[in-house]
Order: sequence, then structure tokens, then C-alpha cells
Amino acid sequence: MKKASATLLFLFIFYWAAAAQAAGMTVIFIPKVTGNAFFEAANAGAQAYAAKQGFAVSYEGSPTADVARQVAIIDRAIQRKADAICISALDADALNTALKRARMSGIAVTTWDSDVSGDARSLMVSQGTPGQLGRMLVEMGAKSLISRGKNPAADRIKYVWHYSQGSVTDQNSWRAAGERYIKSTYPKWENAAPENYYSEQDPVKAVGTGAAIFARHPDIDLIICNDSTALPGQAAAAQRLGKSAKDVTITGFASPNAMKQFCRDGIVERWGLWDCQTQGALGCYVAYYIASGHAVKVGDKIRVPDIGTVEVMPNTVLDPDAYTADDSGVILLPQRTEFTIENMDEYDF
Repeated sequence: MKKASATLLFLFIFYWAAAAQAAGMTVIFIPKVTGNAFFEAANAGAQAYAAKQGFAVSYEGSPTADVARQVAIIDRAIQRKADAICISALDADALNTALKRARMSGIAVTTWDSDVSGDARSLMVSQGTPGQLGRMLVEMGAKSLISRGKNPAADRIKYVWHYSQGSVTDQNSWRAAGERYIKSTYPKWENAAPENYYSEQDPVKAVGTGAAIFARHPDIDLIICNDSTALPGQAAAAQRLGKSAKDVTITGFASPNAMKQFCRDGIVERWGLWDCQTQGALGCYVAYYIASGHAVKVGDKIRVPDIGTVEVMPNTVLDPDAYTADDSGVILLPQRTEFTIENMDEYDF
């Protein structure tokens, strides 16, 4: 009886200590840009989840997509002796030095949405592989082309890519994978602007860039916007010019709430995303998990409360040439969603 009581006392003290440690821990959650529906939804998910699990999330970003501002946030986190950082990187390489400083100072570092290179972080929470997302973007376009009476397999389809910037890892990898998929599946398609169109995650510039695409390519068939600022901006440009989904196919990635009205107005027929609220929650949780003293390695399975068990996969699932090490890996979200007028109101983020 005394032994059982001692065991219960030990377990009580252990769980109390763990809860006390969690209550004092803060994850600095850094988006590419604040004010964007995708990142704000991810923050809402992270905040709600962290409150339930007993740690804090401090959402720190800038309304302007600026690498220097992300570096400044990282440096402040080091000065404040933050426990962990979870960041969506604007540049694959430019943040590495600052993030390595953070890791050297004892801060756990994870990425979500967009990665850094090398050993600047422990884990990346990714929305999917480049192959999955590149194909999804192209196939959403193909489905909408069919709705307009086009034959994607036989017709010469003129298309362009419009996204944030050429230094963003995730969007570039999706475009590259999408290009490979187009060449193998739709060889008659023509990329009218191989240099791509960029709007730097600036909502105003996204509309202007969208208008420029129409001015330079009046016969454009398909515009693929693999960025959550570019897609609503491109749709707004089309609407201002009196173009609808019957005239041009616009598709890409953005939160459902950012695109619902454009869909109701007949500007966009379909677009996609993933559960960014879960992605934000998961990215912050694994940062907190590592900061709590848990070592992680490729092949580990981590039980995440209220989300499920996730597996740490090698970085090569995102890039065959990626940095490899036992303590550096990727966690993939389980699924992605295509939105249309039929299902979009089932989602509120």
C-alpha cells in the first residue's frame, strides 16, 4: 500500500512538474507576412492549441514580406531567451545564420509552410511533397479548363505562374514539380513566361501583377497562383477587368475564406489548400516538444495530443538533394483539400 502511494505521489509530482514547465514555455511563431488570411488562420490554430496544451505562442511578424524583419525577430528571440522558434521562411538561405545562432543559444527551431536549408532547424512541418502539390495545382487548372470546353490533353494551353518570389523554397519546389508534371502529362501546353511573375506577398502588388499578366498575355488560358496572396490578387485583377472563369482559368492555393466571394462571383471555379490551422498548431507543438527536452530523429513517431501520431521522415521527401542527418527531418500533413462552390462553405478559415 505504501509502495502504491509512493508511486502515485511520484507520478503526481512528475506530471505537475511537466505542466509547470509547459506553462512557462513560449514558442515564437513567425509567418512570412501578417494580415494574410492563410497565416492568420494558422496563428488562430496555433494559439487555440497551445492554450489547451499549456504553453504559449507569441505570433511575431511584419505586414511586409521582408527577410531583414524576420532576422530581427529571430535576434530578439535570442535576446529574450525564448524557448523555441517556429518560422515560415521567406528565403531558403538568408535566415540560416540567424537560426543557427538561435540553436547555438539553446532555442529549439522548427519550420512550417516554407523551409530553410541545411542544419538551421530540427523539424519542418510541410503541407505535402513537391510532387503532390505541383500535380494538385496543375490538375485543378486542367479540371477548370475542361469546364470551359478546353481539352487539356490535346489543346495548346498558354499558361503562367504567379507567386511570391523566386527565393521561397516551397513555392519554387511546387512550380518545378508542376512543370515536370506538365511536360510529361500535357506536352502541348506552353509556358508564356518561364521567368514567372512575382508579387512579393504584397496584396496591392498582386493585383497589379495580375493586371500586367492580362496586358502582356491577352490570350492567356491558365494562371497558376501557388501563393495565398497572389491568388486573391489575380482574381481581383480579373474581376476589375471584367473577366470571369468562362474567359480564363485562375487557380492556386489560398484559404477558403479569402476566395469564397470570387467563387460566388464566377471569377474562380476551384482552388486548394490544406488545414493551415492544424499546420500552425503542429509546427508550434513540435517546437515546444523539442524545447521540452525531447530528442527527435528520423523514423521517430511522435504522439501529438488531439492531432494524432506523426512520423519524422527524412528531408529527402521534399528534396532529393536535401541535407540529411538523424536529427533533422520532415513531418507531412496527411491531406490537402480542393475547394469549389459545392464544398467551400464547409470550411471557415
